[in-house]
Amino acid sequence: MCAPNGARKTQADHPALPISPAELADCAESILQAGASIMHVHVRDDDGRHSLDVDRYRMATDAIRDRVGDQLVLQVTTEACGIYKAPEQIAMVRTLKPEAVSLALKELCPTDADAPIASDFFSWLQAEGVMTQYILYTPDEVERFVSLRGQGVIPDKNPFVLFVLGRYSEDLTGDPDELEGFASALDDDTEWAICCFGRTEQRATSLAAVNQGHARVGFENNLLLPDGTRAEDNAALVRFAATCQDERPVATAADVRNLFGKRKAQSK
Repeated sequence: MCAPNGARKTQADHPALPISPAELADCAESILQAGASIMHVHVRDDDGRHSLDVDRYRMATDAIRDRVGDQLVLQVTTEACGIYKAPEQIAMVRTLKPEAVSLALKELCPTDADAPIASDFFSWLQAEGVMTQYILYTPDEVERFVSLRGQGVIPDKNPFVLFVLGRYSEDLTGDPDELEGFASALDDDTEWAICCFGRTEQRATSLAAVNQGHARVGFENNLLLPDGTRAEDNAALVRFAATCQDERPVATAADVRNLFGKRKAQSK
């Protein structure tokens, strides 16, 4: 997976950071050629700020589909970014009905009191065939995910989670060695991926591959190549991730859809 822009970085951070629909389409084509199978999409408002606007999502995903068809799974974010509350996040997804979505468990179900509403939403996602990825920031959150799944709050028969390494570190640099603590707390039948902040992204990607996990790379979390130089674009980060374990095949979008038993993308 490639997360090419995120909610906070701008083109002042890197001129190749894609923001507009046309830039996202260009990025999609380049990361597809580099080996990506999923694109994690953020959109911005007119002032460049994080947005969950449905129309903006439709413009962005239409532009990407026009360029690459169904060759990438398009995952939209529900990130709050200090702007949105759970009802707004849920309403956006119900209206948009994306192919795939990522959601932070701590935002959509922060307490046990929120479980009934969250469970209804999670069940709706399954009924609609929306590929769902649950974002987890600590091993304690992994344990809570397992518990909620056992209670039936999370109904996914083939769940997909993302371990975030480094979000709460002082310098926003992830420690790949934290992976063991995340993975050991997880059910064996759960597919997992990592994303890692900063210069350790590539080491974390390699470690995930060795342990039969998956990886999300891109400018949202990291701008650097393994040698510490700045990557030319997102495709450079994807290209390394796709070749870091030669013995492990790189998934296509069709492989991803088959793995999770989800519907084919709706092309224009």
